Amino acid sequence: MNLPRTATTFAPPVMEARRWLDGVTHPADRPLINVSQAAPVDPPPPALRQAMADAALTRDDAHLYGPVLGMPALRDALASQISSHYAAQVTGDHVAITSGCNQAFAAAIATLCAEGDEVILPTPWYFNHKMWLDMSGVASVALRTGDDLLPDVDAARALITPRTRAIALVTPNNPGGVEYPAELVRAFYDLAQEAGIALLVDETYRDFDIRTGAPHALFQQDGWQDTFIHLYSFSKAYRLTGHRVGALVAAPARLAEVEKFLDTVAICPGQIGQYAALWGLENLSQWVAGERDEILARRAAIASGFDVLAAQGWRLLGLGAYFAYLEHPFAMSSADLAPQLVRDAGILCLPGTMFCPAEDDTGTRQLRIAFANLDIAGIAEFYRRLAALNLPS
Repeated sequence: MNLPRTATTFAPPVMEARRWLDGVTHPADRPLINVSQAAPVDPPPPALRQAMADAALTRDDAHLYGPVLGMPALRDALASQISSHYAAQVTGDHVAITSGCNQAFAAAIATLCAEGDEVILPTPWYFNHKMWLDMSGVASVALRTGDDLLPDVDAARALITPRTRAIALVTPNNPGGVEYPAELVRAFYDLAQEAGIALLVDETYRDFDIRTGAPHALFQQDGWQDTFIHLYSFSKAYRLTGHRVGALVAAPARLAEVEKFLDTVAICPGQIGQYAALWGLENLSQWVAGERDEILARRAAIASGFDVLAAQGWRLLGLGAYFAYLEHPFAMSSADLAPQLVRDAGILCLPGTMFCPAEDDTGTRQLRIAFANLDIAGIAEFYRRLAALNLPS
């Protein structure tokens, strides 16, 4: 008997981790440090919230079905921003607005894959990508990365089979934080083009890249849309996580297939969230620049304060945008260490085992730290608690 689709994959990791909090109390002098999820905890800035309220109060269409592929004005505005940021020529016809970036990935896979096909995912992978492939009957082919957490093009080439339909990259990376060099992204594009498969690049965290300007030149390639599918999210830039606004950028012919998927799943993205994203694109560039500066300052604090853990055998494997990826020095698996940290240190984080295949033992030594919601003092306290652990090595 075949399993139902949802039974083919694991429970949502962030929800599983939250259950570790059940029955655990956190004293006032040691409140919980939650570094389990890369989501802003603050609401959008007041001016954006006012724009959303105005849309709700004054625009009748904010409460009605809209175009399946999203508001034309938002599609055009994002295309203009992409064209400027990447020094390219992208139009609104290349853009679909989705209910979050996870839905953008799901829609792309639905246009690419049949049951039994394969998609190559570098590990540690973003677990929701793995979950969707599982539930689609698509094999996730693990491309193991090294200590630098960067995937190797030649290793990926060796994994391509007649069933391979795509390679999916995330940069800046979730969970590792690393920012893929432009030449590496281009090398994967060339490989995908050579193999006749798609290259999906999830750039949810691109607004917080330490580099200025375009992080790669894929949009500048002739016929880029024949190979490259760009995924994006408005959630982090404008603090719109609860409004679920993402985007998929690809060939218009692919978007005609995407439209079938989106119409069936959600009919259209939420209208008020789209109005918010459009207002943000038109008015919040300087505000987002300030948010980026703050994230980069916190990233610098993660790097500069790490010596206290390095002296105890910890390693900082990856750092960037919202995430730090750590290797711990203890004898126990991170699958056991992470829930113990809730009890012993008041820290909620995710173990590397949630980002790797079961047979990959590297995850047992790793932890993902979503540090973006910690201020400088919070980062110092986080390090102090980890340094105070007394566990067998």
